[in-house]
Amino acid sequence: MKRYFLILLVFGLFICNKLSAQSLPPIQLDRPDQTECPFITPENYIQAESGFNIENVSADRQLLTTPTVLWKYGVNKKFELRFITELITDKNNSDKFTGLAPLTFGFKTALFEEKGIIPKTSFIGHITTATMGSEKLQTKYIAPSFRFTMQHTISDNMVLAYNLGAEWNGEAAAQTYIYTLTTGLSLTEKLGMYTELYGFKTAYMPADHRFDGGFTYLVNSNFMADISGGFRITDNAPKNYISLGLSYRMKVKN
Repeated sequence: MKRYFLILLVFGLFICNKLSAQSLPPIQLDRPDQTECPFITPENYIQAESGFNIENVSADRQLLTTPTVLWKYGVNKKFELRFITELITDKNNSDKFTGLAPLTFGFKTALFEEKGIIPKTSFIGHITTATMGSEKLQTKYIAPSFRFTMQHTISDNMVLAYNLGAEWNGEAAAQTYIYTLTTGLSLTEKLGMYTELYGFKTAYMPADHRFDGGFTYLVNSNFMADISGGFRITDNAPKNYISLGLSYRMKVKN
């Protein structure tokens, strides 16, 4: 499984070099921050956003995702299809398990363009399957989730973005509310950075608040690398995480 994903990434790098001269705006990502962006993948392009994550949940438990990949296909200027695959290793003391998380399918649709106080806004909807994954990671029910993703342009090199939404875990009826707030800064034409607050709130449980930050590097218009990390603000959140990412896009038809 890992070898398969690495082959895809190497193939993507080759394709990106061939496509870099095309006159598209630079690639826009939903990673590495937790805030999904409102931009739609260009029409007839496939975009793969892959991340290799290490999350220290507690002193005894660690989650490795090697990799998580968000696959996106641009249907038209206002709509994209989405597909998420995650290979997860769960280390808990001496116990260790590796498996494929249930597959997630979804879409993003553009709602509003930025105008005055109105932010650029899109809506994202996902459905995580209950059984299309390794048996140990399967859930009782399918798990829906949704977000409104919004972005304001502050200056030529700074944006403010935020998400509001909710998700279900496939086991309980109660939903978990999500918020994110991030600032993105262009340091140079190729190097960017961000800082972010985000969190979750489930009924009958204290809110879970976290902080993260990171850097992106635009190799060419179709290929970007990133590094990020974060830590908990409240004690009920995972201790910390670090992530490396590679993302690319390629045209699938004329």
